[in-house]
Amino acid sequence: MIKKIHHVGIVVESLARACRFWRDALGLPLAREADIADQGVRASLLAAGDSEIELLEPTRADTGVARFLARHGEGLHHVCFETPDVDADLGALKAQNVALLDQTPRQGLAGRIAFLHPSACGSVLVELATPPHGEASADSPVRFKRLVIGCRDPQDMTKTYQQLFGLPEVAVNDGPRSLLGWSGGGTLLMVPAVEVGGTLGMAALSMVAPEMAPLVQRLQKVDAVMFSGASEITLKPEAANNVHVHISRYHFP
Repeated sequence: MIKKIHHVGIVVESLARACRFWRDALGLPLAREADIADQGVRASLLAAGDSEIELLEPTRADTGVARFLARHGEGLHHVCFETPDVDADLGALKAQNVALLDQTPRQGLAGRIAFLHPSACGSVLVELATPPHGEASADSPVRFKRLVIGCRDPQDMTKTYQQLFGLPEVAVNDGPRSLLGWSGGGTLLMVPAVEVGGTLGMAALSMVAPEMAPLVQRLQKVDAVMFSGASEITLKPEAANNVHVHISRYHFP
């Protein structure tokens, strides 16, 4: 049913300011950008390896994204799974009485899309998308690796995501954690909420880059507050639109 993590959505106050970090400092190339009138947002999709980062700026006050920004401020908003047939998958979920926000798919920046209710996915807003045919991924110097999700019971959360989406489980060291996804299409790391400050839902992004020195230089140009070592960078949330971002060194094949 699910091919990969298509993108992770982030709500921002200003696309222009957010792009100075995600596009200019991290080097993620712009894949698509558009005003989506019926959703009341202006959105940008930035390539991050086999997945993408979506930036969402509300354009009206009466929308879900605007209410999210007013209530929570900037930050992680949703995760999108790519599927070859969102209509069929949404129908299968409806037959299981899964709580949905969209009863029928609609058009979005990622293609034909539909959202599930966060209550169905452990306080995570999940989008399903069938991208346009022939969509090609752009090369990027920093790639998405993992979305960290805080939960009460990682094993129960794993079972839920496997039942809903058929995500494959990846071997992980012993302990109260579980890992779902694909080495080439990103993974979800389920951790006890206590490990991420009590957060239930999306808590952090993990990314990889082949060279750290030029990345650090670009981040310094935008005055990003970070802790850096020879093989990793941890950014303070205020540098990345209130998103916890960790970047480790990795040589792309």
